[in-house]
Amino acid sequence: MDQQHALSALSALGQESRLDTIRLLVRAGDKGMAAGEISESLGIVQNTLSTHLSILAKSGLVKSQREGRTIRYFADMDGMCGLMGYLLEDCCAGQVECCDGAFQCCAPAPKETVRACC
Repeated sequence: MDQQHALSALSALGQESRLDTIRLLVRAGDKGMAAGEISESLGIVQNTLSTHLSILAKSGLVKSQREGRTIRYFADMDGMCGLMGYLLEDCCAGQVECCDGAFQCCAPAPKETVRACC
């Protein structure tokens, strides 16, 4: 990820409703959520949520998939990992051992089919 993409993603996350939305979608995992479910869960009116989802999608943090008349939204884990990688690229001045704790969430669980983190 380059600096411009990182700035776009960080800017998108710098608003409370968008941060709440991405955290909710991360928890939803590979099931994702329909816009109505997100709206109801977070108490955000749908037209406002649509704007937030568009901003998150343009920043590479959310993706969508049409299922009939419904659009399901998912956290884009590749985008999230790209942002985390950019932020931690120079972690600990190259001494990787001091960063072990920062990457524990990124280790895949045995036989896990859904990547919970980078």
